[in-house]
Amino acid sequence: MTDLDKKSLSERDICTKFITPAVKRAGWDELSQIREEVGFTKGRIIVRGKLVTRGKAKRADYILYYKPNFPMALIEAKDNSHPVGGGIQQGLEYAETLDIPFVFSSNGDGFVFHDRTGRSEQREVELALNSFPSPETLWQQYRAWKGLAPSQEEIVLQNYHEDASGKEPRYYQRIAINKTIEAIAKGQNRLLLVMATGTGKTYTAFQIIWRLWKAGLKKRILYLADRNVLIDQTMVNDFRPFGKTMAKLSTGSKTIERADGTVVDLSLAMDKKHRRIDTSYEIYLGLYQAITGPEESDKLYRELSRDFFDLIVIDECHRGSAAADSAWREILDHFSSATQIGLTATPKETAYVSNIHYFGKPLFTYSLKEGIRDGFLAPYKVVKVHLDLDIAGYRPTKGEVDKYGYEIEDRIYNQKDYDRNLVIDERTKRVARKVTEFLKESGDRFQKTIVFCVDVEHAARMRQALINENADLVRQNDRYIMRITGDDAEGTAQLGNFIDPEAKYPVIVTTSRLLSTGVDAQTCRVIVLDREVGSMTEFKQIVGRGTRVHEDTKKYYFTLIDFRKATNHFADPDFDGEPVQIYEPGEHDPVAPPDDLPPSADMDDPIPPKPAEDERVVVDPVTPDITIQPSSTQPRKYHIHGEEVSVIAERVEYLDEYGKLVTETLRDYTKKTLRKRYAGLTAFLKQWNSAERKQAIIEELEQEGLLLEPLADEVGKDLDLFDLICHVAFDQPPLTRRERAENVRKRDIFTKYGKQARAVLEALLQKYQDEGVTSLDDPQILKIAPFDAMGTPIELLKTFGGRSGFEQAVHELQSALYQGAA
Repeated sequence: MTDLDKKSLSERDICTKFITPAVKRAGWDELSQIREEVGFTKGRIIVRGKLVTRGKAKRADYILYYKPNFPMALIEAKDNSHPVGGGIQQGLEYAETLDIPFVFSSNGDGFVFHDRTGRSEQREVELALNSFPSPETLWQQYRAWKGLAPSQEEIVLQNYHEDASGKEPRYYQRIAINKTIEAIAKGQNRLLLVMATGTGKTYTAFQIIWRLWKAGLKKRILYLADRNVLIDQTMVNDFRPFGKTMAKLSTGSKTIERADGTVVDLSLAMDKKHRRIDTSYEIYLGLYQAITGPEESDKLYRELSRDFFDLIVIDECHRGSAAADSAWREILDHFSSATQIGLTATPKETAYVSNIHYFGKPLFTYSLKEGIRDGFLAPYKVVKVHLDLDIAGYRPTKGEVDKYGYEIEDRIYNQKDYDRNLVIDERTKRVARKVTEFLKESGDRFQKTIVFCVDVEHAARMRQALINENADLVRQNDRYIMRITGDDAEGTAQLGNFIDPEAKYPVIVTTSRLLSTGVDAQTCRVIVLDREVGSMTEFKQIVGRGTRVHEDTKKYYFTLIDFRKATNHFADPDFDGEPVQIYEPGEHDPVAPPDDLPPSADMDDPIPPKPAEDERVVVDPVTPDITIQPSSTQPRKYHIHGEEVSVIAERVEYLDEYGKLVTETLRDYTKKTLRKRYAGLTAFLKQWNSAERKQAIIEELEQEGLLLEPLADEVGKDLDLFDLICHVAFDQPPLTRRERAENVRKRDIFTKYGKQARAVLEALLQKYQDEGVTSLDDPQILKIAPFDAMGTPIELLKTFGGRSGFEQAVHELQSALYQGAA
């Protein structure tokens, strides 16, 4: 084929006719080792008010695997109008994300090869089309780079478990699994994996255990957790392939329903009568509470020899295993010869407890921010509600008694005291009312909601207050609102229904700490914080209750309603994954956030204010069901009834281009930022008048975090964005849109156009006057009223001699609008 013919081919033709054949000739198997157009992210979920879109997923042209789930090379393809190395930089970016060592670029003429291991004589070389390296060649380079001995190589290449349903690890899970297997093969015995809530830690753990077990390196394995629900879910779901080799360290038999509706009885490894451990199993799952305790007779794990387990995996290891005096730690110390892997979303580092001190630095980390950016986790909005009583505090009058007759200690009580030392009934009712108002305003009162309270007693009172606010729905089903706390057997029994996407009830649950970690509440759309959250670890865990995406029910984001300033943790540099919007309603404002605020700025990955062409709408705002959607004579708490509580004045907080809260007024912030960008009015006017597309300037400013539409509302004048900028930043007297439009009409600049073209231009001028539209030159505007009644877009463009003529006419119109501004 001649060069001319090759240059006429598409990128896909180049792949089919040149790249794939060259790779196959080098010995790569097309069925088992070559994958084309491999998507490895889901596409970021972008929330703009009630409109939800997904950004474009990242996709590699080729990934070559030495074995399944063991990627060795990445090829970025380009058509022949690009140089042979035209795709290498994009390939390197993808390879860094995917942890792939060898990168190639090709346009069909040959390959550019980049060795990320650094072991080749030259880091980057050009190869002929017939010189692509074989799988064995790249494997030997990889093996030498990693320093793998033959025995280690066998473990590293042990197969994954293949799911009949086609489920396979996500890219970051694969990296975590492969890094862990390699580290253990090389003799590392303490490992820490940090993965955000909702990113599949349990499935990751399963594949690690499966491969080590199948390789014969680890023959008896213990999986530890601290909640029964975590063990049960794991046994019937991710760990199901272990079958009869697996049992639970418990004396209580239980029947569990799987996700597919089938029912299974959990195998037990403990004799109920004698409380002895059956040692014939290979995979054990257990609660540390079941095998240890304060008394010597409780420490059942000591029945087993110190070398009984080869591998121990500790789920949610931040909850105590790293503390030297914890119950988990005594188990780990007993089986100290075993390889131990800690899994957590939030490693704990304090003066007393350190995951890193015990396990070492994390072998792999996948953060909340990364999960949101990749589209695997749901972003969220924050509603901050400030009650007057929380701000001012409460001081009893001299000799005041509570409703039970106890005299209240004379001091100032503040937010930290409420519901812990002092109960104010009206405050509880106000919180319940605000939560209910939010659900009503959203249009969907059946959004699964968790309300976090100070303690179980507070959770009981909050349940009652919510029932009284939602009496109509409680009348239909008394499980609409329930308390789920450790001391409430009836409520705890409904936990499975709450987290089941198919179960309608319960809808709203009140709790203290039981639901803060580990519970897989996929469809939870609202999280309410009416207790302080002092720990960053716990705050991240609570946020994690809502970050799971559930596409079947169109749950793509959630809302966090904060009554206790818990979201101040956003200001902590250790917190990642900022909210998309923060809203603070006043007493008479809607509780639900407004829909017209733009998404927050993201310095690393900016979100355009309007959907881009490569975004896919996943939730249309007109769809109604997805709108956001010790004993003493003194009492432990004083109870006050009848105190009035109200919400203080509204304040909406915005984020700047670095994701930080803007604390000055929006007008002052905009003025300062614009004067930093433009040396003066002359510099701004020069750019404005030279720009063919005025909208491009507006888009640039909005992408830098300038919120021009909310600013226009604050200024309160009928100005277009040009006059708004000149007025706010440079103190210029503005003209309203009507005044600018009338000046154009007086000059009668449309006379050179035909009748229909003049009608289009006059309608555009009216649209500018009424709506302040700046993207007048976008032909898409011709699809909407009133233009759709004048003719099709193609017919209307023809009246200007085509698209270029239309754009020129609109640019003349815009020049006339701003004539005299220079």
